[in-house]
Amino acid sequence: MVQRTVVGRTGGDWAMRRVIFNQKGGVGKSTITCNLAALSALRGQRALVVDLDAQANSSRYLLGDALDDVDAGLPDFFHDMLSLRLSSKPLDDFIHATEVPGLSVMPASRELDELQGKLESRYKIYKLKEALEELSGDYDAIYLDTPPALNFYTRSALIAADRCLIPFDCDEFSRRALMELLDTVAEIRADHNPQLDVEGIIVNMFQGRARVMQNAVAELEATGQPVLQPPISASVKVRESHERSLPLVLMAPKHKVSLEYAALFDALNGTGKTGRRRSA
Repeated sequence: MVQRTVVGRTGGDWAMRRVIFNQKGGVGKSTITCNLAALSALRGQRALVVDLDAQANSSRYLLGDALDDVDAGLPDFFHDMLSLRLSSKPLDDFIHATEVPGLSVMPASRELDELQGKLESRYKIYKLKEALEELSGDYDAIYLDTPPALNFYTRSALIAADRCLIPFDCDEFSRRALMELLDTVAEIRADHNPQLDVEGIIVNMFQGRARVMQNAVAELEATGQPVLQPPISASVKVRESHERSLPLVLMAPKHKVSLEYAALFDALNGTGKTGRRRSA
């Protein structure tokens, strides 16, 4: 049985909306999204994951084989936005409960790829923001997982979010792309969403003994980037949690990486020490 502790409820009619964003694939966006969302549920919050990636990794991670039986999800929401009907389906029709009490998901599918051109041409870029504002009274925390590309769905998520978390895997390509990524967030903030804030950079799949990773993090800190603490360590246990379709913080709550996620969650939500590490 999943044990829940009710702390940090936002209450009222406002839900914190966080987008997990990086244009590079393989940095752990879905893993971070689902584990933070699972922790929200464990801490007594009503949490929702919105999966905007056609690969549907977050959806599979949270629903497992039950994803194959989903009859309506995020693609159906966007398809509804393109229809000429006078009334749309209730948003609840596109949301599905997971086995974790308090945690729901609006799942993705490959159909998102097919819809993208139509959504762009009809300028539906604000529809997700409007929908999540409508849902704010039903949730305390909303997490948006994005595809590894700057496309319609990524922009929709950045426009809909309050805060942006950037996974960083200490790869040279990630380091070089980071400034461009931050420029993208700044552009969205200036043109569409003035409340969007870069909450911090999550160092993921970190190997503390690897000099190249230590140097990469030190370089970020030296340039004043908001590096969050603690970093999330690399572990084969994460792959096992993917195979079991169960977030690591639920599968192995005492594991080192689960404890790192818990510390990061507390830092982000003000229930622990500050998450940003100061450079020397």
